[in-house]
Amino acid sequence: MNLIERIDHWAAAVPERIAHISGARTLTYGELCRRSHALAVQITERCGDDRSPIAVLGHREPEMLIAFLGAVKSGRPYVPLDAALPQTRIDRILTSSHAALVLTPDQIREFSTPEYPGPTRPVENNDSFYILFTSGSSGEPKGVNITLACLEHFISWMLAEQRFPECAEVFLNQAPFSFDLSVMDLYCSLATGGTLFSVSSDLVQNPKQLYRALALSGVTTWVSTPSFARMCLVEDQFGEAMLPDLRRFLFCGETLAPQTAAQLLGRFPRAQVWNMYGPTEATVATTSIQIDDWVLRMYSPLPVGRVMPGTQILVVDENGEELPPTERGEIVIAGPNVSPGYVGRPDLTARVFGDHRGLRTYKTGDLGRFRDGLLFFEGRADEQIKLSGYRIELGDVEINLRALASVRDAIVIPLIKDGAAQSLAAFVVLAARHEASDFSLAHNLRRELGERLPMYMLPRKFIFLDAFPMTANGKVDRAALAGWL
Repeated sequence: MNLIERIDHWAAAVPERIAHISGARTLTYGELCRRSHALAVQITERCGDDRSPIAVLGHREPEMLIAFLGAVKSGRPYVPLDAALPQTRIDRILTSSHAALVLTPDQIREFSTPEYPGPTRPVENNDSFYILFTSGSSGEPKGVNITLACLEHFISWMLAEQRFPECAEVFLNQAPFSFDLSVMDLYCSLATGGTLFSVSSDLVQNPKQLYRALALSGVTTWVSTPSFARMCLVEDQFGEAMLPDLRRFLFCGETLAPQTAAQLLGRFPRAQVWNMYGPTEATVATTSIQIDDWVLRMYSPLPVGRVMPGTQILVVDENGEELPPTERGEIVIAGPNVSPGYVGRPDLTARVFGDHRGLRTYKTGDLGRFRDGLLFFEGRADEQIKLSGYRIELGDVEINLRALASVRDAIVIPLIKDGAAQSLAAFVVLAARHEASDFSLAHNLRRELGERLPMYMLPRKFIFLDAFPMTANGKVDRAALAGWL
């Protein structure tokens, strides 16, 4: 069975099982199968032979799942768009994707009534399954094309590694469907007859309601960015008593700080913590490692793990030559999980996608190195700045700040004036707040950091926060932090 057939299988096996919970609304596997099939027929009638993508605009409604499967059952990829996105960005994505149809929850309800039987022609192996738009350096979003084969390679790896029991998991859906982290919880859940529990943006903005919802969720598999977990850890009651069924945390999309992993292991002693790495262009994640007490003792910063079977990771120099182990360079991913490229952008595709011994490759722009057979992520190549004649990688400063015992998390941002970096500012969340003044705290951090880094890499300004602002995707909002300088 391919992935689509596997999802539909649960409609026959357990038709009344809940596939999705969003607020007070639920969707069963039987409904998901029937309504997505009916929608596929309607899409085919409206679009004919046009195989252009189907845009789906909403915010975690059950109708979005119906539309995703309806699109691929009609032989077309879907483009997920979160309703919280600015209208100008939505318009640019619709223009770039050449979407044949834009579906909202109301339209999906209208078009997915089961009274419209008919044949469908679902996407096949090398057909595009979904297109996710990411930020481009030019300001124009880039559409990453992910095929059914890419997705199945990723999901097969996840199921083999995590061994989710069938019809027994509740997956947390924290990331919006327009962010590729959601692909992990969505399709691992649907492939195994699990239940997807969505957390709306309204809940995130109201912590009391969020914790109340989590306590009632029955979540067994937590999928989120580390930032979202750090936000939850601020609440003392966030622990095993709140989520007694939790089996594992799966993190991707950001750096997982050792302090965050240690806190989670302390509060959830029966749960596993996994650190994962991968860009959208390589289908969500490519490496993984379970973080336990031994890994915490051995490594700081934490490794992002070992590569999935069937895929390779190369660390290369500026000329594209593979580097020996322990040397840092650009991370290149080669394997069947790598996207065919960007939609409608052959120029960008040629720049970063290629071939290595018959495998598709993607130049990530991320820096890293191997140690003890494990990959370590060491920031972005494009986060390098020049300050007083010195080249400084912001990720390097952040990693060393996070390694200090008193620091829970840190983000470093350059202060730009007249187009050039004048100094560095560090935004810091402390492991514990002390009575000392901000001046004294900053002085002590600068002194401790000075034992690890040269003077020219030390931030001039330290700003202490209880938590970092987050984007709709659940990542730290660096633009908002920069706006405070």
